[in-house]
Amino acid sequence: MPMIRLTVPAGALTAEGRDGVQAELARVLLCWEGAPDTAFFRAQAWSYLLELPEGAQVTAEDGQPRFLAEVTVPAGALSERRKSGLVEDVTKVILAAAGLGQSEALRVWVLIHEQADGTWGAGGSVIRYADLKALAAGGADA
Repeated sequence: MPMIRLTVPAGALTAEGRDGVQAELARVLLCWEGAPDTAFFRAQAWSYLLELPEGAQVTAEDGQPRFLAEVTVPAGALSERRKSGLVEDVTKVILAAAGLGQSEALRVWVLIHEQADGTWGAGGSVIRYADLKALAAGGADA
């Protein structure tokens, strides 16, 4: 159930970056979550791109665009090491999609939301983290 939502000001991404950023963010998220690379798990990694209208995002200092990535994962899915790696790689993907260098990294915020067990439902049922771990351990692709 990993999900990533990237909020950016309209026009802040390059055309090429806009075309590929969602798939790349989903790939990075699955990698750091440790999910198997199967069609089933790839289909569960949702990626949203929200582009704000001009003037909808500002800071008190300058008019440079800022980027907010919100990641939602099951509680317990990410160790501290995995969280650090996820934040680093998500930041790199967003900077590349915007045509920016690492010196602009503070313009990217990554917020990790851990969904408490028993509070996520899909397909009309509550999905528990243990169920996902069992599917991953079995290499399920169905």
